[in-house]
Amino acid sequence: MSGRLLPTRAVAKVWGRDSLPEPFAAPEGERIGEIWFEPPPELPEILAKYLFTSEKLSVQVHPDDAQAPPGARGKEECWLVLDAEPGATLAIGFERPLSAEAIRAAALDGSIERLLVWHPVRAGDFFYLPAGTVHAIGPGLSLVEIQQNSDVTYRLYDYGRPRDLHLDEAVAVARGAPYDAARYRRSTGEGAATLVDGPRFRLDRVAGAPGAAVAARYRGPLLVMPLDGAVAVGDRQVAAGQCALAGGLGDVDFAACRLALLTQPVRAAGAGG
Repeated sequence: MSGRLLPTRAVAKVWGRDSLPEPFAAPEGERIGEIWFEPPPELPEILAKYLFTSEKLSVQVHPDDAQAPPGARGKEECWLVLDAEPGATLAIGFERPLSAEAIRAAALDGSIERLLVWHPVRAGDFFYLPAGTVHAIGPGLSLVEIQQNSDVTYRLYDYGRPRDLHLDEAVAVARGAPYDAARYRRSTGEGAATLVDGPRFRLDRVAGAPGAAVAARYRGPLLVMPLDGAVAVGDRQVAAGQCALAGGLGDVDFAACRLALLTQPVRAAGAGG
């Protein structure tokens, strides 16, 4: 296996956009919030996608593997900000420690929005969100999200929109604590950077061909997402806005690529990857 393009799925969201940045396009009359790259059978553990926001997303939280419903994974995720309108923010964690009862009460009366820390962001900012982190994404953002392949989301608050909430499940898994920004947030600029190295997946941004240290960590199949320029995976060209499965780094030619993301799951010894 040298590689192949992953199929994409455009997902309509109430908070999405009817006009997307190139190379994407929203179908007429739809507000697209997410572009998913369908996980291949070789790497079923992770999901890569783009997010585009015009309104706030719900205040929500995800369980870890042990807390997830039977047969489902938990959801650790991370965000790389590609573009941010002036004043754009991400809400991650609380201003002060809160009990489960206080989180529930704040969700019911709407004050939870004010108890979160809304972090001002700009292009190049990166955030890792451990499962249990209460969060929301603000309007005016374009992001890449890499996550465990799970759609288990518990909404705490949705600004009065007519969508289901999941208070019991959310309160059971939510961490009523401030976000450890010193550990999980970084401003990456525009060059190469190791963004995540476990526990569930690894993620690197590379400028041109990856260096020896990155190459040493990526064994076996991986996903490649060009952000600027294109890569060749075997005999297939992969442009910005696309995502490809590669059998290994040796199958990828970065000669025409100025910036790309590499990701793969972190598996137990003997499990591959």
